[in-house]
Amino acid sequence: MTLSPTDRSTIKRGRKRAVTEREALYEVLDAALVCHLAVVVDGAPLVLPTGYGRDGDTLYLHGSTGARSLREAATGVPVCVGVTILDGIVYARSAFDHSMNYRAAVVHGTAVPLTDPDAKLHALRVLTEHLAPGSWDYARQPTPKEVAATAVLSLDLAEASVKIRSGPPGDEAEDVAANSRWAGVLPLRTVWGEPESDPTLVGEWDVPAHVTARSVTAPR
Repeated sequence: MTLSPTDRSTIKRGRKRAVTEREALYEVLDAALVCHLAVVVDGAPLVLPTGYGRDGDTLYLHGSTGARSLREAATGVPVCVGVTILDGIVYARSAFDHSMNYRAAVVHGTAVPLTDPDAKLHALRVLTEHLAPGSWDYARQPTPKEVAATAVLSLDLAEASVKIRSGPPGDEAEDVAANSRWAGVLPLRTVWGEPESDPTLVGEWDVPAHVTARSVTAPR
């Protein structure tokens, strides 16, 4: 299945890096942990890091009901969500051709606030399992008061774009022929460290399997 670009989601700069497969959008969203929500508040742009989770073609965003960005986004104004994963720095022979290897997704649309308690609980489960897989069934479930204090928005993934850059530098032919400077890629990988137990725990505790299993997985 391919993305259906609109005027807003059509990539105009760096078109050769555009990826049109919808599966690529899912892969980028599922690999990252934080998105940036952009919304106009009082005539000025506001961009804030926001927790999210994906369920099919729906993106869930959440935060405090007191968060102004979410309150504004819930009014039906256009919003934009961006996710970027940096995979490496590209060192070129010329300063102009230095670049980055990355995977990026941008979603446009109108966010819809969730008010039904069951729908909010489902979304919160999706959000929790995206951030910390295995935690929803292990941890204490949210109380009605906690659910009421949490704003949850849903955003359809119908209008989205994906750009990916990978590989070596794209130096000018004359710079390559001169062979006078090193060029290449310095990869960047995020890895999980060893779990650190909360010092307020009483007694001996084994780190839960859903945490230890994640700490030895491949980097995102």
